[in-house]
Amino acid sequence: MSHPNGRRPATIEDVAREAGVSRAAVSKVLRNAYGVSEGMRTRVGAAIEHLNYRPRIAARAMRGSSFTLGIEIPDFANQFFTMVLAGATTALEGTDYQLIIAPAAGGPGREGYRAIEALADRQVDGVVAISPQVSTNWLERLAEHTPIVMLGRHDASEHYDTVVGDDSEGARLVMEHLLGLGHRRIAHLTRDEEVTAPGSGTPHSLRLETYIASMTESGNGGLVRVQRSGEGDVSAYESTLALLADDEPPTAIFAGHDELAMGALRAVAEVDPGISVAGYDNVRVASHPAVSLTSVDQAGVRMGERAIRLLLERIAGRSEPVHEVIEPSLVVRGSTRPPSAGPPGS
Repeated sequence: MSHPNGRRPATIEDVAREAGVSRAAVSKVLRNAYGVSEGMRTRVGAAIEHLNYRPRIAARAMRGSSFTLGIEIPDFANQFFTMVLAGATTALEGTDYQLIIAPAAGGPGREGYRAIEALADRQVDGVVAISPQVSTNWLERLAEHTPIVMLGRHDASEHYDTVVGDDSEGARLVMEHLLGLGHRRIAHLTRDEEVTAPGSGTPHSLRLETYIASMTESGNGGLVRVQRSGEGDVSAYESTLALLADDEPPTAIFAGHDELAMGALRAVAEVDPGISVAGYDNVRVASHPAVSLTSVDQAGVRMGERAIRLLLERIAGRSEPVHEVIEPSLVVRGSTRPPSAGPPGS
């Protein structure tokens, strides 16, 4: 088909020739691949504008639907993410779509970019991602031609949807519960500074901010103790042992998620079983009688289901962003109790 002005539509090869780069380089710029230099982006962008190239419409018209959806998972050891995956799978029952899973094995930062790009490279019809450290600008550009739903992001995005738990409310429920039991020396076991950077809006940053605010508002600001941990229960176990070696150890620990809480429970069992531990996510093992972990339930299965349904709406043509917040609830179990009798102020 000829172009209305009598010329054929520009192709990706035309753009490459105009910019003096390879076709693969143009493709990388179009999908906003990680690591593309600003110089390359500028040259290709100028060529696209000069030739009036319209890649999104052309690409979709040529390839049609692949009937595959991608989901990026940052950590398969974390049972919360398997709950999300279970919900996503349930939502696709009775449809023609299948899931392609891309693990961000090296962590949520750079590996998050690579995992999402790997899905885009395979021309999936849409992507669900759990990647709190990928930049919003990068996501906005990618979402202009690939439907995206982000989980655990408190973003006011224009081109992609978000499904998130109310992390501030969930943390408030934990702190209200522990303070109500009579605890004052409450420590927060959380991730590294990069994941909890103030103002970043990540789930862990909001939980940390709420912990500090709750301690301050309750008159316990001087007892704030933040213990950092790597990802996983082994790192959490070692970090908790260090925490409990203090001259005045906490009487309660609020762990940033249940995998951290599992490591904390192990350390507590070895040092002082009377110390309370609360987690976040309410993974399935939390309800096991041998664990009985008090935890915030943010409906991981429901999150996965809702993310897929929003993605299918996007693929069907919806363009307005949806930002869904799921209200959490606290499930109280045997891992939290009033502080044991001790010196005044314990």
